[in-house]
Amino acid sequence: MARLNDKQTLELGVKPVGKLLMQYAIPAIIAMTASSLYNMIDSIFIGHGVGALAISGLAVTFPFMNLSAAFGAGVGVGASTCLSVKLGQKDYAIAQRILGNNVTLNIIVGFLFSVFSLLFLNPILYFFGASEQTLPYAREYMIIILLGNVFTHLYFGMNAVLRAAGKPQQAMYTTVFTVVLNTVLDPIFIYTFDMGIRGAALATILSQIVALAWQVKIFSNPGELLHLRRGIYKPEPAILRNILSIGISPFAMNATACLVSIFVNQRLLHYGGDLAVGAYGLANRVAFVFVMINFGICQGMQPIAGYNYGARKTDRLMHVLKLAIIAGTCVTTVGFLVAEFIPEYCIRLFTSDEELTFLAVGALSIMMAAMPVVGYQMIITNFFQSIGKAKISILLSLSRQLLFLIPLLIALPPFFGVDGVWISMPVSDAISALLALTLMVLYMKKLRKIS
Repeated sequence: MARLNDKQTLELGVKPVGKLLMQYAIPAIIAMTASSLYNMIDSIFIGHGVGALAISGLAVTFPFMNLSAAFGAGVGVGASTCLSVKLGQKDYAIAQRILGNNVTLNIIVGFLFSVFSLLFLNPILYFFGASEQTLPYAREYMIIILLGNVFTHLYFGMNAVLRAAGKPQQAMYTTVFTVVLNTVLDPIFIYTFDMGIRGAALATILSQIVALAWQVKIFSNPGELLHLRRGIYKPEPAILRNILSIGISPFAMNATACLVSIFVNQRLLHYGGDLAVGAYGLANRVAFVFVMINFGICQGMQPIAGYNYGARKTDRLMHVLKLAIIAGTCVTTVGFLVAEFIPEYCIRLFTSDEELTFLAVGALSIMMAAMPVVGYQMIITNFFQSIGKAKISILLSLSRQLLFLIPLLIALPPFFGVDGVWISMPVSDAISALLALTLMVLYMKKLRKIS
């Protein structure tokens, strides 16, 4: 059943690992960096075109976006990991049906999430940290985002499948295209049409819809190993269980990020007010760039690790892990240096408000103090996810943000005020990195015994 991209898929098991990681990771890094850039672009246009309170309103939507991403990642990453393993086992018939179930599940989840969220939008936003001043901005933004949520889920889900199917460059082109189009549409909707924060949301959704149309065109080619066709969309319990059992880890990671963002926003609103919430949003935007680059490395590693795990090629599996750890640690170390030595230059990209700038610069310097070890922790977490070790991956996903950070957020702010919120983050990063190191060492010892 060899098709046009059969050779691309099979090379995951034979091509030198270093070249493979570059081949898959560089497009993913570019795509992830581009993804973080269009989030930054929204913030820049909103900060300078609407104002400081709009930035705080946008920050309130971050937990919402994380929660939506949690469901999307649960389906998209779960499906792409299942695909990688099945392609490694050369089980192309099941891989084809995984593609169809990925589409069906994304539509169902995206639709249900939008309906529920729109019905309870105001209470949810207040719970997420909105005040009377920031609620109108957050509400205007989220209504449009939620109306287009099904397209967003499909867009991210199809991009994950593109990478798993041996098409990392197409996945990169898709994401870069959304950034370019979003950058063009933002000033048109925000300034020319005077739509304010609603214009930023509309630009984002329209960009993703156009990109999704191109993805569908790619997967509509019957000459491809994996392609959209009749008979693959009916939900199959066994496939859905496999997707969700693996996808539970990235879901937990993003859902935990949502929970933590809610808790952080509430603590900041209590100890520092609306502008402290906005400062967190801006500092997060800067940190997000380096986190997303690291996600790109993880995504580049995922199909290589999944394929070689499925093919029982342990040496290649451990080689790609080693290279990914080195690359990820280098990226987050650069993030640390940026946050410590040029934080003000980063923050002034988003706002000229002096009070907001002052708060965000301090937040950024403290929040990213342990950033070098975050790279290692993320790679290890995604490695276990890539080889289907869902329980370990879930534990590591939860540890960094839930098991360690929330208790620190409860304990430190009463003594240190707003600074206690910022300090909690690097401390939890350091502890969770130590846990990841311990579990990885134990797994490597077990793997050597099996080999």
